[in-house]
Amino acid sequence: MANKLSSGRKTLLVNTIMLYIMQFSTTLMSFIIIPKQTQILGDALYGGYIEASVAIIAYFRIVIDFGFIQSATEKITKNREDKKEIGRILSSVVACKLFLIAISLAVLIALCSFIPAWGSKKYILLLYFGAETLASMTPDFLYRGLEKMSAITYRTVIIRALFMIAILIFFNEPADIWMVPGFTLLGNGIAMLFAYIHVYKKLGIGFVRIPVIRVLKEYAYSFQFFFSNFATMAYTSLNILLLDIITVSGGATGHYGAANRLITAGRNALMPISESMYPYMAQNRDFKLVKKMLLTLEPIIIAGCAVIYILAVPFCKWYFGPEFANAGYVLRAMLPMAIITLPNFILGFPTMTAMGKTKHVNYSNIIGSVFHILLLSVLYFMGFLTKEKALLSLAWSVSATEFVILIYRLAVIYKFRYLMQGNKENV
Repeated sequence: MANKLSSGRKTLLVNTIMLYIMQFSTTLMSFIIIPKQTQILGDALYGGYIEASVAIIAYFRIVIDFGFIQSATEKITKNREDKKEIGRILSSVVACKLFLIAISLAVLIALCSFIPAWGSKKYILLLYFGAETLASMTPDFLYRGLEKMSAITYRTVIIRALFMIAILIFFNEPADIWMVPGFTLLGNGIAMLFAYIHVYKKLGIGFVRIPVIRVLKEYAYSFQFFFSNFATMAYTSLNILLLDIITVSGGATGHYGAANRLITAGRNALMPISESMYPYMAQNRDFKLVKKMLLTLEPIIIAGCAVIYILAVPFCKWYFGPEFANAGYVLRAMLPMAIITLPNFILGFPTMTAMGKTKHVNYSNIIGSVFHILLLSVLYFMGFLTKEKALLSLAWSVSATEFVILIYRLAVIYKFRYLMQGNKENV
């Protein structure tokens, strides 16, 4: 058992490093590109077009993903020695996504026709939709389930970096705004193409004919994950959309979105830890590792957030431009969410799946979403969602929601703590 865990942890380490390279490169590219966007476009155009479009398309991305990054990863992990079954899983997921893409595109075009604010940025929305669609179609779940992220990491990073450089070179005035989603779309498309070529030629996994009932079962199994992810998106992207409606001008949306980008970058830096632990914990139930990771990393995160709190306002003015001073205050209000991100991630799917309580991850997200909507209702009736107060009120609300989710997960783990005693090696 000790040898098995040792070997598993080595694989976990390699997979974590690859996910970190993938995630860090994406974050780094955003850090390089965003200041140019904010300084060329200003807070109003940046908020009204870039941040609003990203928030809108995020909902469509959740629908297209449909929770397969969790459900399909789990299935691949359990069937990693059976290439035929992996081929069936891959084919089912791709079929599901293609259908969802068609439906989502039709809905987006219809909404752009009925909502004037969306119609004014129709082509930007369609470019972002294409970019996110191609990113979603990349079979990340397969590589994560097989714990072979190294196979696509470097190639994907290089391709995306080349198109990031293209944005830096050619995006020089507000009229070039289409280049941001446009070049991203091209980069994601080429990365997706190379991934499928590798899957077929190097891994020996191809598409197979599947019955409709298999596709329907894939939807049914993944629905719980989709609902959970959609509930989470309901309180993350919803704030940006609400702010865009409340303030009318894109300035406040730009300030909130800019701060949210920084918080998201920090959360994304921690995400590879939980994502690589997920298949590992599903196989090994190594609960000792959960405790070790939290005790080691959480003090570092708290110290980092303390430094960010002090430097938030001057940093945002320097990084985004003088117009974005308010983003620093929003960033401070969001820091509690950053502090509890790692516990929320690790105590989510990695820990709950190993305990056989995956449904409670989904329940926690749903409870968080309901709490957030109720909190926004209270804030509205108390007069905190006005043009003057909405910016900080919405920022604090998302931190409060994340805290509620963490409390629920801790309560479930404490209630079912006896399930962690099944293997003495792991306690």
